[in-house]
Amino acid sequence: MNYAIGLDLGGSSVKAVAVTLDGRRLAERNRDFDANTPMAWAKAVKVVADELQGECGGAAEVMGLSAPGLASADGRSIAFMPGRLQGLENFDWTKALDSSKPVPVLNDAHAALLGEVWVGAARGVRNVIMLTLGTGVGGAAMVDGHLLRGQIGRAGHLGHTSLNIDGVPDICRAPGSLEWAVGNATIGERSGGRFATTHELITAARAGDAGANEIWLRSVKHLAAGVCSFINILDPEVVLIGGGVARAGEFLFEPLRRFLDEMEWRPGGHQAELRPATLGEYAGAFGAAANAVKVR
Repeated sequence: MNYAIGLDLGGSSVKAVAVTLDGRRLAERNRDFDANTPMAWAKAVKVVADELQGECGGAAEVMGLSAPGLASADGRSIAFMPGRLQGLENFDWTKALDSSKPVPVLNDAHAALLGEVWVGAARGVRNVIMLTLGTGVGGAAMVDGHLLRGQIGRAGHLGHTSLNIDGVPDICRAPGSLEWAVGNATIGERSGGRFATTHELITAARAGDAGANEIWLRSVKHLAAGVCSFINILDPEVVLIGGGVARAGEFLFEPLRRFLDEMEWRPGGHQAELRPATLGEYAGAFGAAANAVKVR
């Protein structure tokens, strides 16, 4: 049977899927590794790939991989990923996975969007942006059916758009960024130390805590300001919202729609559609598989 494997390397785990060449899921894996052990991530990816091929009864026709960082120009490795996953930069995945065909490599946010366009919430959509709300704010964009990558692969880093020129610089040096205003990593600072996680903030706001609700709505208003700017720049048909914070459901989407009603430019009544992402933690793995099928 012809099938593909998509591998998504995160900061502490590998998520992977085996799928038919039209995207039907055959099997999946989620394997943790110790981020402090040198090259443990590489061993985990190889184990997962071997397990899936064993379960599917033979070698995959193609394999693809997604990971944090900027993919190389030739799509064979991650070219730039400072600070984490030491050894990842320029690592040869085709050799490491003993693949007879090149293993194409994508940035993880780019892959998540490709997965959602292939078999998820944006299936068949040609103009779409995606934001993933978690520790930071990931992003990716597709325009006229083309995934935007840019000169060196930075395109789509939507979380690093600046909303306040006097704000604290984020990890990509953008002052007062959307990531700073919404990401889980800054919730302690944004809440004056009241909350350690966005989940705690949302729980308190749901329970009627007025102060928590004020902080939450300010975060959502920042998100809306970013989204309306992306709509003006990229003109998407669909805006996908994913990541852990998106699990808040209508507690996020209702105020976000309300703020966008005030901010979004809607010529001729046209309105970009907000949708929750549907592939969850396996979006990047599906996108890595989709990329491999596309370039095979």
